[in-house]
Amino acid sequence: MTGEESLRPQSLMLTFLGDQVLGRDVCVYSGSVIDVFARAGIGEQATRSTLTRMVNRDLLRRQREGRRMYFGLTERSEAVLRDGERRIWQTGAVNRHWDGTWTLLGFSLPESWQRQRHDLRSQLTWSGFGPLFNGLWIAPGEVEVSALVAELGLSAHVKVFRAHADAGMDIGQMIEETWELSDLAGRYEAFVRRWQPWEDELPDADDALVLRLRLQTEWLRIVRRDPRLPVKHLPDDWPAEQAEKTFRAVHDRLSPLARDASQRLLDLVPARPQA
Repeated sequence: MTGEESLRPQSLMLTFLGDQVLGRDVCVYSGSVIDVFARAGIGEQATRSTLTRMVNRDLLRRQREGRRMYFGLTERSEAVLRDGERRIWQTGAVNRHWDGTWTLLGFSLPESWQRQRHDLRSQLTWSGFGPLFNGLWIAPGEVEVSALVAELGLSAHVKVFRAHADAGMDIGQMIEETWELSDLAGRYEAFVRRWQPWEDELPDADDALVLRLRLQTEWLRIVRRDPRLPVKHLPDDWPAEQAEKTFRAVHDRLSPLARDASQRLLDLVPARPQA
């Protein structure tokens, strides 16, 4: 499945909001969103449903201006978008500055707690952890997990430590045994194959806006799944650096045209304080 086929409307919507609304204290007209998403191949009904679901999940708020409905950010969506912004532009895909610290998380749950075990493992994977042993998970750096564990109601069953590996430890081998490197490498390589041609091509201006939304959405999905393992312990041909170069080059190439398109296509109004 290609990135284009598998992008969910809500993922694209979050990218759109981060691109056009975040930090500007504005709301965007629903018709503008429908128009842009139609250019991305997403129908009006799917776009309206996505907007409604995001309002219900406290990720968007409505603001009526005359007969038009506009949508703005909430505290929750702003936090999600700021995190994505950090992952793309500050944290990056290549961990060159690891200080040797690992976060170790051990847990012991009753056998009957299958759902809780599944939820914990899913959240740990999302947070960059890999299973060192059955009930002992590990992540590079100092990862803050207390809020995650508390939200799952498992604080009494989880212990968290900071640690350094023994001098004789083969960290590269441990990484290969703990994380699915081939799957992650394949995602980076597929990203480069898909987007590298756009380093030398220019689309129509309106298409550039949609292309940049797809580019950012796909890139964020990959880097969110990347535990950011220390690059000095990864294979020499690790593809994250090339993929990041491709992302930045294509983003820079599309941005002037995308900005022009957004000025033409988007109806924005100042966000009013919420009652």
